[in-house]
This record gives sequence, structure tokens and C-alpha cells, in this order.
Amino acid sequence: MNQFDLTGKVAVITGSSRGIGRAIAEAMADHGARVVISSRKAEACAEAADAINARHGHGTAIVVPANISSKEALQALADETRRQFGRIDILVCNAASNPYYGPMAGISDDQFRKILDNNIVANHWLISMVAPEMVERGEGSIIIISSIGGLTSSTMIGAYNISKAADFQLARNLAAEFGPAGVRVNCIAPGLIRTDFARALWENPDTLKAVTRTTPMRRIGEPHEIAGAAVFLASPASTFMTGQTIVVDGGSTIGVGL
Repeated sequence: MNQFDLTGKVAVITGSSRGIGRAIAEAMADHGARVVISSRKAEACAEAADAINARHGHGTAIVVPANISSKEALQALADETRRQFGRIDILVCNAASNPYYGPMAGISDDQFRKILDNNIVANHWLISMVAPEMVERGEGSIIIISSIGGLTSSTMIGAYNISKAADFQLARNLAAEFGPAGVRVNCIAPGLIRTDFARALWENPDTLKAVTRTTPMRRIGEPHEIAGAAVFLASPASTFMTGQTIVVDGGSTIGVGL
């Protein structure tokens, strides 16, 4: 048996029209899964799904747009996936928000709430909508895309880091709850990745220099370099792993010593 085979599995990936989410969707399709492309903009989702279907055949990928800030939209995402594909075996909570860069003293209440709602509460909502069928079947994999920001401090993205640290604990709690039924919940913590979402960080030459100077691999990551960890966590290769976080950061959290 190929330990990374996802044939027959259905994967829902939020924020999958671009960046890390799209790379994960493409990789899971490469390994045999049918995938649901979801983000706010239907047109962007369609482009990503069309590319996957052109490679793997019609019906490999479907589009179900959803805004993660809406509980109703997330319920529709789960319901429509079941209507078209019949089941959900893998859930990747990838979509997130960060509307504020700067010291926490300057963040507005609305900005702080948006970060917490979209990066923590929305994950809780969607997982609660999907997990029961996994529990009933006795298997399933839930993956939360967190960040190394949840392991470190920042004077620029502090509120975002708080939300990502909470995602680690969300995974641990749910892993304990769902483990007896064979459902696994894990996190991936990427370092700085070249995505539109993180553009404000890597496009700034000073920030990029500071990050790469103390990173053993001396560079930032690319979206496809996160996808392999997601395939691992979704596949039979990781069936005894739950409540954990895989850090994929080029070594930046260990730094470079003398």
C-alpha cells in the first residue's frame, strides 16, 4: 500500500484559490483525492479547479465559494460538498485574516475581533460541521494551517500570532475529543512563505533580509513546500499522529547560532 495514497478521499480546503491552500489542493489531487476549492471569490476558485481538472480529469475538483466570516456560508460549504461528493474525509482549515500590521497598542477592536473570529472561531465552526460524520465513520483527518507566529513574538503581527497560538490549542483539545473515534486533528506551522497573504512581510527588503539572515536555509519558503506536510497528515502515513504541530520554516525558529 502506498502510505500517501488519497484515492477515494474527499478533501475540503479553505482559502484554496491561491497560495498555500491551492498548493495543498493540487498536491492532494496528485495523490488521488477529490478536492473542494473554496474562497470568497468564485472566479478565482474556478480557475484553480479548472487547472486541477485539466490535469486529473473532470470532477476531480469542484468549486464551493465561502466567506469564513459567515457561519451560514461555512455550513453551505459542508452541505454542498456532501451533496456533490457524498462525504468529507479531510478538512484543511487554511483561510485566515490579518487586517493589521503594527504594534498591538494601535489595533482597533474591530480589527482584533476579525482576526480572532476568522482565525479561531471560524475554524471551530467548520470543524464542528464536518467532524460528526468523521466520528461516525471512525476515521478522518483535520488539518489547521497555523503559523510559526504562534511560537514567537512580533511587534508587527502580534494579534495574528495570538490567533495562531490558539489554533495549536484548538487542535490539541479536539484531538483529545475526537481521538477515541479515530479522527485526527493536527496543525502545520509554516514560516514566511511567498504568498499574497504574506506579501507585506517578504516584499519589504528589510524584513526579508532580517528573516533570511537568521534562517538556516537563508531563504523564505514557497507554497508547494507546505503541501507535502498536508498530504502526510491527510494520508495513512500519519494515522498514529494527532494533536501535533509540524513546523515547516526552513529552520527559522531554531535560528542561527555562533
